[in-house]
Amino acid sequence: MKKRKMYSATALTATTAVLVGVTGVSAEQTLFNDVPASHPYGEAISALAALGVVNGFGDGTFKPDAAVTRGQAAKMIAGAFQLTTENVDKLKFKDVEQTSPYFGAIVALTSLGVINGYEDGTFRPGANLTHGHIKLVIERVSTTYPIDTEVLFELASVTYDEKKNITRGELASILTTALKIVEEDSKYYKLSVMHVNDTHGRVDVFPKLMTAVKEQRTKNPDALLLHGGDAFSGTLYFNEFEGQADIPFLNAMKFDAMVFGNHEFDLGSSPEGHKALADFVKAANFPFISANTDFSKDTLFTGLFSDLVSSEPENGKIYAGMVKEINGEKVGIFGLTTAETKDIASPGSIAFENYIEEANKAVKAFEDKGVNKIIALTHIGFDDNVAYDNDQMLAKSVPGIDIIVGGHTHTQLDKPVVVDTNTVGEKKDATLIVQAYQYSDYLGTLNVAFDENGVVVKHKGQLIKVGDLAEDPAGVKLLAPYKEKVDATQNAEIGVTLTQALANPRSSETSTVSVRNSETALGNIITDGMLAKAKKSTAKKVVMALQNGGGIRVAIDEGPITTGEVITVLPFGNTLALADVTGAELRATFEHAVKDTPKESGGFLHISGAKFEYDSTKEVGSRVVSLKYFDESTNSYVDIQDNQTYTIATNAFTAKGGDGFADLKKAYAAGRVTDLGLSDWENLKEQFLSLKEIPYELQGRIVDVAATK
Repeated sequence: MKKRKMYSATALTATTAVLVGVTGVSAEQTLFNDVPASHPYGEAISALAALGVVNGFGDGTFKPDAAVTRGQAAKMIAGAFQLTTENVDKLKFKDVEQTSPYFGAIVALTSLGVINGYEDGTFRPGANLTHGHIKLVIERVSTTYPIDTEVLFELASVTYDEKKNITRGELASILTTALKIVEEDSKYYKLSVMHVNDTHGRVDVFPKLMTAVKEQRTKNPDALLLHGGDAFSGTLYFNEFEGQADIPFLNAMKFDAMVFGNHEFDLGSSPEGHKALADFVKAANFPFISANTDFSKDTLFTGLFSDLVSSEPENGKIYAGMVKEINGEKVGIFGLTTAETKDIASPGSIAFENYIEEANKAVKAFEDKGVNKIIALTHIGFDDNVAYDNDQMLAKSVPGIDIIVGGHTHTQLDKPVVVDTNTVGEKKDATLIVQAYQYSDYLGTLNVAFDENGVVVKHKGQLIKVGDLAEDPAGVKLLAPYKEKVDATQNAEIGVTLTQALANPRSSETSTVSVRNSETALGNIITDGMLAKAKKSTAKKVVMALQNGGGIRVAIDEGPITTGEVITVLPFGNTLALADVTGAELRATFEHAVKDTPKESGGFLHISGAKFEYDSTKEVGSRVVSLKYFDESTNSYVDIQDNQTYTIATNAFTAKGGDGFADLKKAYAAGRVTDLGLSDWENLKEQFLSLKEIPYELQGRIVDVAATK
């Protein structure tokens, strides 16, 4: 059992005042003959010496200006923070005997992960430590509330130089200052939060995430663990198990709550509807929260859903919010799911209410219960389209929210973002916003101190890189049966080999070309397969096929194509649909598709059976230059006519108005859409198998005439 205890700053301050009683010397005298009262670190050295934390040398000196050794530093740090361990026999270093005066301190610090040994099995107690080393050590040891080490060095009157050896006097001053900071912070309530978001079926990463969570819990056993939504869709693990491979890990890691992401509603248009989501909820050993999501019209959630803030939430149930007691204080947590879900997923009868209104209701409900520390667990995006919702607008618009743990935009916030003004620029209590990128690449950590009124007074947050950690053995064992099945599917070759990769580019610092703003060879192959399949499946004249760029998720590498690769290109379980639309509606659809170009947009359309020209320099809504379809009877491309009706093929998501396609949504509402129920990835696989050679080159199907001016 590891133990931590710290001397109080009161004791340290009192030590200087009562030196006569403790040591027999007056305040003007010194305990060491080379540390005069005027020495800049004299008071700190005397205080630690009086408490028995530091000792001088046999000649009566302290040698404050000498570089501190690793052994000496271990003894000073362990003594100051009173770090002990019972695992003495479990730690061995070649160069540290049990008779060493530093042995106990080294064991304590290395057991706690504060200071580490070397790969050759040595500790090197006589080696020196730099300012940078001590900065890291203090950050590791100060887990009750993380100390801002930059401020610490300044308060300790030590000029920080990362590579400079630290002296014995400097370390004494840093330790006494650190303990005073800890004592000052002791009057505040401390809350620790761990968080992930947008994990998207990356079940294979969970064994490492388990390690990260366990390591953080050794430092903060009562830390909350929250999921910012979008566990569904994105990998074969989801395609094969529809969330049931994720749940054992989420339960094992003891998540406290999860909010629904938009992808949790991807399967709504399937014959089973949201059964997989309902089963996911039921299997969870934690509650789900979303204050603005109404499940009442979907019978699959009858008995699971309550539009209330609960003080006694049950596992496997859905609430607007929940109250959890942590270290004697009540903390309120409520959820928000983006209203954009209705456009970018398949929620069916599940509705999404105004996020600002529902957030205000949730905050009031908590305050009525006497809760003044409030967390919003959101899947609305850090900087997403404000016409829908986003975290920054939430922070500015709703008083009383202390922390926003977010998701949806896959934003990597290396440090918490502080919002301390409202929508009109007036000062307000701080709201912290955190988000941990995607795919469990990082575990977010946040430590917050609140005053007696529940106002954030101090905080520190960082992202822990999960990929750098070892896999948890229990997690590896838990993964094995799922991995075996996924590997078998993943590795099965479909019988087609690529001589070069089919790219799926995204905009970067070096290129603006993206699957979300430009024609791609992969997009052409996908839509060719859709058009071919549609023509075989209906007697109607299908003139073109459309695929939203946001639905094309990954590239396919050179070499044999596997089933797994095909599925991960189109991972959302979409089906092929036909839509009867007028030429005017089709033109408006393409206007919407290029409204953001040259910026990226998930609604950018790839096409087959057609040619499309637009001008990205023109005003939004007036960018379409030419839209033609290939007329087989004339063997030529023919202009789309506004007053004629055409049958097009697309995925069911887009056909229902996904990505904000209002005219397609209107056609769907009018009964002009037929879902053929044919799997998109199976269509793509069939298309690959039908090709005698792969068309790697672009074909000029989509042209921005602005680029040719």
